[in-house]
Amino acid sequence: MGDVLKKIEDIEAEMARTQKNKATAGHLGMLKAKLAKLRRELITPKSQGGSAAQESFEVAKTGDSRIGFVGFPSVGKSTLLSNLAGVYSEVAAYEFTTLTTVPGCIKYKGAKIQLLDLPGIIEGAKDGKGRGRQVIAVARTANLIFIVLDVLKPLGHKRIIEKELEGFGIRLNKTPPNIIFKKKEKGGVNMQTMVPQSELDLEIVKNILAEYRIHNADIVFRCDATADDFIDVVEGNRTYIPCIYLLNKIDQISIEELDIICKIPHCVPISAHNKWNYDSLLEKMWEYLRLVRIYTKPKGQLPDYEAPVVLQTNKCTVEDFCNKIHRTIIKELKYALVWGSSVKHQPQRVGKEHVLEDEDVVQIVKKV
Repeated sequence: MGDVLKKIEDIEAEMARTQKNKATAGHLGMLKAKLAKLRRELITPKSQGGSAAQESFEVAKTGDSRIGFVGFPSVGKSTLLSNLAGVYSEVAAYEFTTLTTVPGCIKYKGAKIQLLDLPGIIEGAKDGKGRGRQVIAVARTANLIFIVLDVLKPLGHKRIIEKELEGFGIRLNKTPPNIIFKKKEKGGVNMQTMVPQSELDLEIVKNILAEYRIHNADIVFRCDATADDFIDVVEGNRTYIPCIYLLNKIDQISIEELDIICKIPHCVPISAHNKWNYDSLLEKMWEYLRLVRIYTKPKGQLPDYEAPVVLQTNKCTVEDFCNKIHRTIIKELKYALVWGSSVKHQPQRVGKEHVLEDEDVVQIVKKV
């Protein structure tokens, strides 16, 4: 473990010393690939037998979506959870009050959303300081991350937390790079570019792949990618999670300061203690979760608007809808009748591939 950290430090020092220009781009790409490999070793340490496994902070997943609160100690994560979900999470004036994950659940617009109050992380968490690795491992399973910041020192903390999460393979508010990467048995490295590349060329790509001992691959770049983007695709273990920055304790600053701080993208100013601006927070949370509510309609009855079936935006076909209710339904499905914005006619007969939109009404017709 210490050995890996030492190697990481050495590589980071060498990268800081190296000038950035075309001549050194290949060398820097190779160093970045080495760094990513060492980081992966830190994330998935070699097993030391059953008994030595450290307890994790993992909590059983419930509800339609999951949100993790990440932040430094004493920024108001527990107060926020207590006020939003009505769950008691110990609050005190000293740091590290929360020592384990405290789950809560809220109902918003018909969807059940699980909130996780995680223990505070400190600088160096990705390297295992202060049980930080277990905390970030739980954050990886969330559909949305709330980074809770103290409004009196927001940007310094924001930068440190982003660096910790990035080091653990979490990419905040980013989409996966549009790169197709396939290994093959023989034929060397074949690279195609659909758009001009400002940073990468065949030489750099080969250098990065050589670090992974990959000498035969087909790569198609459909976006102007950086070396980091390409390494993310080769590693293949990155999670892309939307994130909202909560600037807490706004009761301690002036209106003018608040106007300046609100210019940070993806941020919501709140006061957890005084319960200020919770409605904007919940609205923004709903927008970032991108959930789709589908109402069911039994034959000959009115639609049930009380309990919608909640799906993720990227998995909202009629088949996903059936599987969410019960796995056996899809085998008996003849067709579905849909009312709503996803169809031209009201109602319209659709098959299992039809993509549903928010607040559609669906009636399932089974085979006889």
